[in-house]
Amino acid sequence: MDYLDCRKFELFLVFLAVFAVPTCRGFTDIRDVYAINSLYAALGNPPLAGWLPVGGDPCGFAWQGVQCVNANITAINLNGLNLGGELSNDLGSFASIIQVDLGANQIGGSIPTNLPSTLQIFSLYDNQLSGSIPDSISLLGQLTDLSLGNNHLTGEIPDVFQQLTGLTTLNLSGNMLSGQLPSSMGKLSSLTKLYLQENQLSGTLDVLEDLPLTDLNIENNLFSGPVPEKLKNIPNFRKAGNPFNTSIIPSPPVSSPSPSSSPSPSEASPPELAPVQQATGPSLQWSSQTGSTRGTTKTSKSISWIAIAGILFIIVLALGMCLLLCWCCKRREVAGKIAKRHEAYPHHGASANYKEDHSLRKPDYQVEKVTKEAVTRPTMTSLEAKQDKSANRKNAFKKQEDHRIDITWVDSSGTDSSVRPPPPPAFPLLPSERIIADPILPLINPSGRTIDSVNSVKTFFIASLQQYTDSFSQENLVGKGMLGTVYKAKLPNGKLLAVKKLDTATSRHQNDRDFIHLVSNIAKLQHANIIQLVGYCAEHRQWMLVYEYCENGTLHEALHLDDEINKRLSWSTRIHLALQAARALEYLHEVCQPPIVHQNFKSANILLDNELSVYVSDSGLAPLLSSNSMAELQACGYGGPELESGSYTHHSDVYSFGVVMLELLTGRKSYDRSRPRGEQFLVRWAIPRLHDIDTLSRMVDPSLNGVYSSKSLSRFADIISLCIQPEPEFRPPMSEIVQNLLQMVQRNS
Repeated sequence: MDYLDCRKFELFLVFLAVFAVPTCRGFTDIRDVYAINSLYAALGNPPLAGWLPVGGDPCGFAWQGVQCVNANITAINLNGLNLGGELSNDLGSFASIIQVDLGANQIGGSIPTNLPSTLQIFSLYDNQLSGSIPDSISLLGQLTDLSLGNNHLTGEIPDVFQQLTGLTTLNLSGNMLSGQLPSSMGKLSSLTKLYLQENQLSGTLDVLEDLPLTDLNIENNLFSGPVPEKLKNIPNFRKAGNPFNTSIIPSPPVSSPSPSSSPSPSEASPPELAPVQQATGPSLQWSSQTGSTRGTTKTSKSISWIAIAGILFIIVLALGMCLLLCWCCKRREVAGKIAKRHEAYPHHGASANYKEDHSLRKPDYQVEKVTKEAVTRPTMTSLEAKQDKSANRKNAFKKQEDHRIDITWVDSSGTDSSVRPPPPPAFPLLPSERIIADPILPLINPSGRTIDSVNSVKTFFIASLQQYTDSFSQENLVGKGMLGTVYKAKLPNGKLLAVKKLDTATSRHQNDRDFIHLVSNIAKLQHANIIQLVGYCAEHRQWMLVYEYCENGTLHEALHLDDEINKRLSWSTRIHLALQAARALEYLHEVCQPPIVHQNFKSANILLDNELSVYVSDSGLAPLLSSNSMAELQACGYGGPELESGSYTHHSDVYSFGVVMLELLTGRKSYDRSRPRGEQFLVRWAIPRLHDIDTLSRMVDPSLNGVYSSKSLSRFADIISLCIQPEPEFRPPMSEIVQNLLQMVQRNS
């Protein structure tokens, strides 16, 4: 039997040697094959004709959008194919690529730092790219066209243009770039078309005055100072929306009194690069004979290296076959002896087999009684009496019959500790009145491990929540956010709850103890304008939070999607909504100890009940947010400029609150891609219009039908201007904002 097995193995080696030689050769340069395989995987393996995740021959077999000269890929044109994913950091592995056009797609992530030095045309316009422009752009000495417009790029334009003397077209429009123009831009001696509109660039334009520009668009930025005389002679020069004619750099945009009009889409959009016709052979027109000669030389060297690699592989394979044949022959000689030894000494298995009991019996929870009071409830002021009605409505639910077959109380105090207290006063509490987190008590979970208990909330099991949500059906889907998906749950008694099912990526780097500790802290948040946590589930590595349900959805839906609720949002109501949301942030920032930064404050996280009272959600969940959350918040228009450096403080919450106030004022979304480029980001569009009463009245939500006072409108705009200042330290604390809004309410009444 061993002899036959050995013969089969020998035949297998012979067949392997026969078929190894053809697989060693391929028409396409192996470096290009590796690079395009990496790009395909990074894009998420989209349905592109001919493309393969591993191997393949892009030049021998016509891959969609790929052009070759001899054995090298020279161009990739995948413009407008709705591609997603990200860009591979192995783009620099392409040997002779000249053009990469991936514009008009949905590609995210950042621009890779490893780029091919042979690039002449690099087009990534109209995607979802974020982060900064990499310094490695300086290595693209042959670059002629660079188009990165209409993305979410942030930071300053790097000083990398010293060697790019052949660059003729540069498009950085429609991003969130800031700072001054780098001095190396003055070295772009061939630049004729420059598009910088719809950014936050500042400083003067002196660096551009000696360039041979024929098209220059700098609209809707923060450029200052006199316009150089040479630039005025450019045939197509568009500069509206900048605070020119000042001798120094202006103060932050919120204090700038000069409004500006938005450009029309036809003016703002630079001309797009013409797509290159696809081909499978040498079809590109070289810019010079020198480029053609250089490409041919690289191709010849590549083919030579492929041949040498193939020969070495065959030699190594032959030596390996000889060694294996010798080993096989020796094994055949001693096969009989080895068989006899196995017969003489039978195989022994493991001496014992231990099995774990995974039965899901309901444990008997036992917790010690907490003697220290977890929350000191402040006194309710007369101005907050209306909000107490909502708290009383919630207390009624706590007193209803408990369905003990599915839900287990873990509150051992015997009292109704889930009653919502009145909201905090408008001023910070004394140190003795601040909330202090209590120690967490040990508890045994269904798997037998010791975890932490949570006071005054319920423990739900997965089976119960599946029953209440119809197995998390689409019919009960409420919405999806950064942390997970929210479903509507209906208890047997008809009561509605909201179940937030956290994504698996959220719990990947944390354990159950961390989650229970987080839940314990969230349960201590007691405020009339923060959504009440009812319970939680931590079973089989699935984490869920159960909250009270708000029938009228979110403020985002009320402003932008639900016409019926929108009709109820009068100007007076909107001021009250802003005041209640401000009180929630004031409570988190100035009452809780240690202070809590929300880090995800937006209109979609502001819930409304039947009486249009505000309940802020996702409070206390910042530790679960991923490292990309700040970039996502900024891409949605809620993040301040400081998020570019990775810094997020309570000042950043104030900025987000100012954006929500802008939504209440204008009825517009924080970011709306359907609008013209100059109007897509609400803050950028609104800043020049907040300080002029005429432009301010024109930007008010049309659904208000003019029913508001000019003084009230102006005060509201003043508060917004303070909140969205670029410098975080200049933004006011939430207690000051509460006082300002409270004064507005008193004046209106």
